[in-house]
Amino acid sequence: MYEYKGVIHIHSNYSDGSGSIEEIIKSASEVDIDFIILTDHNTLKPKNDGYEGWYDDLMLIIGTELNDKDDKNHYLALGIDKLPNKHDNAKEYVDYVEKQGGIGFIAHPLEKRKGLNKQPSYPWVDWSIKNFTGIEIWNHMSEWIEGLNDNNKLKRLIHPLKSINAPTREVLKLWDKLNMERDVPAIGSVDAHAYKQDLAKFFNLEIFAYKILFKSIRTHVLLEDEIGIKKRYRFEKQKKEILNALKNGHSFIGNFYHGDPKGFRFSAQCKKKKYIMGDSLFKDNNDVVSFSIQVPFEGEIKLLKNGEVILQEMGMELLYNTREYGNYRVEVMKGKKGWIYSNNIKVLKDNSI
Repeated sequence: MYEYKGVIHIHSNYSDGSGSIEEIIKSASEVDIDFIILTDHNTLKPKNDGYEGWYDDLMLIIGTELNDKDDKNHYLALGIDKLPNKHDNAKEYVDYVEKQGGIGFIAHPLEKRKGLNKQPSYPWVDWSIKNFTGIEIWNHMSEWIEGLNDNNKLKRLIHPLKSINAPTREVLKLWDKLNMERDVPAIGSVDAHAYKQDLAKFFNLEIFAYKILFKSIRTHVLLEDEIGIKKRYRFEKQKKEILNALKNGHSFIGNFYHGDPKGFRFSAQCKKKKYIMGDSLFKDNNDVVSFSIQVPFEGEIKLLKNGEVILQEMGMELLYNTREYGNYRVEVMKGKKGWIYSNNIKVLKDNSI
């Protein structure tokens, strides 16, 4: 498999971001990432203006972030060419994205903003909707704001990367619950805006510069084919391969600040067939499933089944054999900080046997 690392959920001056797309591309080109996904609010104008494409070795994919009339239920819509004509409520635009053959991820699903009275939270509230593609389990901006208080504001402004710990247990618990019902892949994101703040009459501070946030939470995808501007495949085909990997959960989330997670692998083998993150395997009661976890640097590796830790070890590798059914995923910690979060491999009963 070919691994590509990307940064998802970025805003430019086409909506409420401070930077131009040219500035965002320049920042991304300087920090060793393969693709970025722009999601300005309720607009696809950057795509219509021709910005989507390759920039040397960097791929720019353009989606949008939709919301309802109450500014709730934010949805990262990818792989669509036109906005829905009407999207007063979340069901309308989730249905629209699905009908257009696109995919969508619920943004900051359980967001809380207690430290900023002038900045309300934007959680997902309509859980009656079932046909969203996946959810964003880790959002840099949301975590930074949720942990903000009067005592740590200056520290968190000076060290925006150090202040990020891990996805909340509440979000992970929600994600595990959703996966008991159906496949719900996860992504991680930065929600980059590069806000500028006047701290004094002649001093303007850019909070969370794009280049800084691009060294934070990334989503890595695993593809069967190699991509790149020099390859024979057209851009649209390569973009579709990345979006399909996100849709199918052939991906994992890592915080680059704690070490480049490139090379992490979580796989399973059963009856001589291999499975990767996002796959489901079907077996009978006697078949043994062999899980393999490899980490590029030493960390605390946790293997979870249905959201509960079943094995935990320090190291760079973990092997586990089982006959039990369930949803299996991996968390890797660096001290008390979250580092890597895999999508699930599901072990299901083969009812055809």
